[in-house]
Amino acid sequence: MIPGAVREAVARDGEHIVYVTRERLLETMTWLKETPGQEFDYLVDVTAVEFRDRERPLEVVYFLRSLKRRVDIRIKVELAPADELAVDSIWHLWHGADWLEREVFDMFGVTFKGHPDLRRILMWETYAEGYPLRKSFPLRGRFSRAEQVRQALNANPEAHYSLEELSIADAEGELPEDMRERLLKGERGKIPEPPASNP
Repeated sequence: MIPGAVREAVARDGEHIVYVTRERLLETMTWLKETPGQEFDYLVDVTAVEFRDRERPLEVVYFLRSLKRRVDIRIKVELAPADELAVDSIWHLWHGADWLEREVFDMFGVTFKGHPDLRRILMWETYAEGYPLRKSFPLRGRFSRAEQVRQALNANPEAHYSLEELSIADAEGELPEDMRERLLKGERGKIPEPPASNP
């Protein structure tokens, strides 16, 4: 039996699924990667699933593969809706988890404790509408399109988008006048330096 396993199942596609508690996730993942005969050395994906039934827990799902043995396994951690949505990061075992965990954080709001750079990866840093893949997230967002554009422009788009991408926004008439003038001249605005941190 796999350490930390609460229960095991087999998916319709025949893949083995193991449910573990959040407290034993690192122990389980370390065992799966480092134990001779297991050697799940490749992290395929990390994602999350939230079901329509509000009583069901949100699942954080890890897809692992043993390249040597040509075997796949799915590890699932269930997080009750009333509890903290947090698990330990597996980044120190598989550095490829970096962006995968950031995406789950950005889209579902799951915190990965011990992650070296846990911040949004798909939405802009100051995005305040919530987590787009949660069932509670409104289909059109929480703010009007005009408010979304205003927030995005205030996030200094010249620092994050190419001139070509900005020209698409200009075609819609949604750029401020000073930015539009720089775009017509083929220039970029001055990108502010990040604030100095206090020692």
